[in-house]
Amino acid sequence: LLLRWRRRRGLWKKVEEARRRQERSLVQMETAVHRFREQHPSVNMVSILSLPLPELSKKLRDGSLPLEHVFYAYVGKALQIAIETNCITEYLQESETQVRKAKLTEKLGLLYGVPVSIKDSIDCEGHDSTLGFIKNLNKPAAEDSVVVQVLRRQGAIPFVKTNVPQSLISYDCKNLIFGQTFNPLLYTRSPGGSSGGEGALVGGGGSILGFGTDVGGSLRFPAAFCGICALKPTGNRLSKKGIIAGVLGQKAVVAAVGPMAKDVESLALCMRALLCEDMFNLDSTVPPLPFNEEVYASTQPLRIGYYETDFFTMPSPAMRRAVRETKQMLEDAGHTLVPFELTNVDYMLFNFCVRGMFADGGASFLKKFKGELEKSSMGLFFWLAKSPSWLKTLLSWIAKPFHLLMPFIGFVSFFSTVDEVWSLHYEIEEFCHQFIAQWKKLNLDVMLCPMLGPALSIGYPGKLSVAVSYTMLYNALDFPVGVVPVTVVTKEDEEELKGYKGYFQDWWDRTLAKAFQGSGGLPVAVQCVALPWQEELCLRFMKEVEAL
Repeated sequence: LLLRWRRRRGLWKKVEEARRRQERSLVQMETAVHRFREQHPSVNMVSILSLPLPELSKKLRDGSLPLEHVFYAYVGKALQIAIETNCITEYLQESETQVRKAKLTEKLGLLYGVPVSIKDSIDCEGHDSTLGFIKNLNKPAAEDSVVVQVLRRQGAIPFVKTNVPQSLISYDCKNLIFGQTFNPLLYTRSPGGSSGGEGALVGGGGSILGFGTDVGGSLRFPAAFCGICALKPTGNRLSKKGIIAGVLGQKAVVAAVGPMAKDVESLALCMRALLCEDMFNLDSTVPPLPFNEEVYASTQPLRIGYYETDFFTMPSPAMRRAVRETKQMLEDAGHTLVPFELTNVDYMLFNFCVRGMFADGGASFLKKFKGELEKSSMGLFFWLAKSPSWLKTLLSWIAKPFHLLMPFIGFVSFFSTVDEVWSLHYEIEEFCHQFIAQWKKLNLDVMLCPMLGPALSIGYPGKLSVAVSYTMLYNALDFPVGVVPVTVVTKEDEEELKGYKGYFQDWWDRTLAKAFQGSGGLPVAVQCVALPWQEELCLRFMKEVEAL
């Protein structure tokens, strides 16, 4: 007992140190901004912050806007949003030196002088990538991830790292070290996750371009909840070298790294900058596919598939209306809209995604929590994962008739032998081929889909893991998909929500209805999907939706 108490005390000391470091980061930001304002009292920070990224980037490159003005404008705004939402875990103070050095550079990259924010799990040299785990504190990365290296070579200035949920396997944003991050639009709401710090910072205007990762919606939830845009590319379009995954080694559900910004043109500029020789040389496993300007700039009418529901998670009235209205606008603009029918989403979610990610019985995932003070909100998961095989089998058999327990069928029966894992991977490949065949049969260019929204109240994402059905599908398929906000929740939506029952009328459906309540005025987004490696077409479609 004494040893355990000492150990816990040691862990709490590490947590307190990390929190003090976080506080020091904010003080450093405040000091830097105060010093700059004293030296440059006439700089109009508000006008700088109002510039969209393409325009800001142009002014930085042609010299009409000094680098320091832009940098300190964003440090000041980021500080404000961090105080309001608790989204920043660390200030990269060396960014101030980078700004001074950048002025001497002759070769100006596409993102010259642009301050960018980086998710906690993306390595930046000299800084921790904690994933919300105490054991990862005071273990600074030896070098930048490839994405950060390429950003620097393109002139971008990484200046902060942002908060995540413990383990990343969550679409909320809370951990024991840095606490809960809040939605900048309404503090009682979750900012989404796992790239929740990024969503809050970009959504609040404290960063013009942010970078996160996505293994089940982790870029798309924060973008949708915070009213911004995001792109989850095909898994290997951008390098993941130096990016820490939530579950290491699993191949069933494909993760991706991608950008978040206020508008689609900013995402396109970012992809243009990243898809360069530096990226392909630094990581030879990334296919050397530069950004295809012709596809992105095309104005040809599109043939667009769409669906309003996946028949598993009933959409909120605002979600359904978002798809319907967008569909109508696209038709009015001369595009062809074709209904697309989804089937067996529950089977995909539990057999491919849950079983695929935890095929080792959750052992590698559990290992990450060993010696931690808190097991997040996953108590039942841990109990099930540690249960003997006979109990898992019994629970699986008992749970099958009840929709209420469906999410745990995967958990309690998820230990797989090697041949079962291979069989699962083969099944996922076949599912993907069938999905593409259905797509090709309808002769589609792209697809319009619902995106979970509006932002759920804090604490609810942990209870509603089943609601990832709309997003996780495209990680299993490994398709590029973007999120664009298209509307806000109306009084009529709120009224209609009172009759929300869900497809199973179970505890999950009732809880989801509660999580949606009181959301008047909050943004609602749609997903824009393309076939693998067609990020430019995905962005072109997103741009069309945004413009309409």
